[in-house]
Amino acid sequence: MFKKILIANRGEIACRLIKSAHRMGIACVAVYSEADRKAPHVAMADEAICIGPAPAAQSYLAIDRIIAACHASGAEAVHPGYGFLSESAAFAREVEEAGLVFIGPNVRAIALMGDKIAAKQLAHDAGVSTLPGCLDVIEDAAQAADIAGEIGYPVMFKASAGGGGKGMRIAYEQSEVAAAFARARSEAASAFGDDRIFIEKFIEHPRHIEIQILGDKFGNIIHLGERECSIQRRHQKIVEEAPSPCVDDGLRFRMGEQAIALARAVAYDSAGTVEFILEQRGDASQFYFLEMNTRLQVEHPVTELVTGIDLVEAMIKIAAGERLAYAQSDVHLRGWAVESRICAEDPSRDFLPSAGRITRFHPPKEGHRDGVTLRHDTGVVEGSEISTHYDPMIGKLITHAGDRAAAVAAQADALDQFTLEGISHNIPFLAALMQNARFKAGALSTDFITSEYPHGFASRPPTGDEIDLLAAVAASFDHVLRARQMLMSGRIAPLHAVGSAAERSVMFGRMRIDVVIDEGDDGLLIRMVENGQARLCQSNWGAGMKVWTGTVDGTKIFVQVRPHRDHYVLSWRGISVEAAVYSRHAAEFIALMPEMKVIARSNDVRSPMPGLVKAILVQAGQAVKTGDGLCIIEAMKMEMMVRAEQDATIRTIDVAEGASLGLDALIMSLV
Repeated sequence: MFKKILIANRGEIACRLIKSAHRMGIACVAVYSEADRKAPHVAMADEAICIGPAPAAQSYLAIDRIIAACHASGAEAVHPGYGFLSESAAFAREVEEAGLVFIGPNVRAIALMGDKIAAKQLAHDAGVSTLPGCLDVIEDAAQAADIAGEIGYPVMFKASAGGGGKGMRIAYEQSEVAAAFARARSEAASAFGDDRIFIEKFIEHPRHIEIQILGDKFGNIIHLGERECSIQRRHQKIVEEAPSPCVDDGLRFRMGEQAIALARAVAYDSAGTVEFILEQRGDASQFYFLEMNTRLQVEHPVTELVTGIDLVEAMIKIAAGERLAYAQSDVHLRGWAVESRICAEDPSRDFLPSAGRITRFHPPKEGHRDGVTLRHDTGVVEGSEISTHYDPMIGKLITHAGDRAAAVAAQADALDQFTLEGISHNIPFLAALMQNARFKAGALSTDFITSEYPHGFASRPPTGDEIDLLAAVAASFDHVLRARQMLMSGRIAPLHAVGSAAERSVMFGRMRIDVVIDEGDDGLLIRMVENGQARLCQSNWGAGMKVWTGTVDGTKIFVQVRPHRDHYVLSWRGISVEAAVYSRHAAEFIALMPEMKVIARSNDVRSPMPGLVKAILVQAGQAVKTGDGLCIIEAMKMEMMVRAEQDATIRTIDVAEGASLGLDALIMSLV
């Protein structure tokens, strides 16, 4: 077994790899860019080496610098994690030529599966079901249009060297082909240094199912069941689970057999994933090979929790020359696991990346309680800086329970407890997703988000019983705050003693809920005046706590409580509401105050996300129509077209190509 390995990655996955290596008694060397000098993975490792400036091309993608760090530290092997160089055959080859061990599959397997065109052909030859399409490299938009017409719309353009949702665009009709092909090609060149594009039939409303495999250097290959990865946006996964709610034993067997057949065709010898698109038509299911990822997947924890197998440990042992410790008959799926990716992005702005400093970071406590296992994998701490140079994912929250309903419910509770401030993030969206009726029913597809949230995501206000519940919580913590205030010296005596019944009004914006609060031995009994409904609130919440943790009528809940000017913002289950608690008289006067309305209109075009100006597509004085492209912004490996929202003329262009932009930075003005 190795005594020291180098982790050629950063962030969450670097921390994850170090944990398993340390459990095995292996020392770890971290590498870091200048931007990551104070990153958690640097602190966790036994030693760390700086390999260059912030841009990945000059640090985490610099093969020569990583090899030099191995020699300088005395590391015997390299684990690439995922992303960056994890699927680079050139990197794996240079690691081996340097006399080191690459903790991953053999170079041939990486090369064949990393070239999506070659992988499709090999899968077809191995008897794996493949999608209709053209596996030749597309040279230009005219050729793309001809082939798309032959295949039939919709079609997808995909980067041959692609992965992670980059270099992928859909064309639903001929008029969209040129733009889709150009964007896919540009993004592929930027993300992978390879602009080769191929085309295949796009299956509408499919499910994304993947099979985890393990192979050793002695020809033993097994699969560890499937993962459902259908909840995606921009072809990137957000929520994953294992097993899949739509896969039975028969389908699992067939998909597993094809995944193993493909793995055998390249003598696969590590952890890897074979991804399939599953088309469901009534009771019939047909699956097609999508791609093979020759690395550890982001979503590997859900497989670990349902099988009990540490995939990182298995990869290290295989790389060290050990045989697989498991036969296929040893693999059993126990319970259900759900994973949510916590990302620095703004769901209310179409999930555009966010950047900045994390000012508060308190994930729920890991462990096993009441039949639920809660795990949190992350690469940040309070005070960490989220940079535009790297992927926006900052962590993963994973829950495991006896069945799917229990795992989803545990995930919902865990998200409600997760305190993250300083940047925009997707926790409110994830919390809302856990309450979505279609999600709870397991009726998933890769277009789930666009169909369920066609106008984007916005935190909804409470309705029905939710109003009473949150009003009770607001009255509960206000009662605690007032009791604390009464202990201050020099205050005028209150109208009501703290321990007696108190009449209060909870205001959710203009909505008013009158309540009567009685303090008893069992907790606070809060009665709604209008409907007579009484809620018993029990909590140890105190001033300054960010999460109200307690029970309402015996049901445990977690509500985020954030002070904001003269009110609090309550967040729970994807609901967000401004709450203020007043005396009855104050509430009556507030109801008479006119509501302020702000009408804003601007001819400024501002950056929808932090990033770099990839291209300026217009000139000063040029007339543009609604929907015309104005510029392209690039951030966190993603390109975004900024379009005109009205017919206008370009008055000024205030930035140049290559400029760095902050959120809402001025790009150009219109007239």
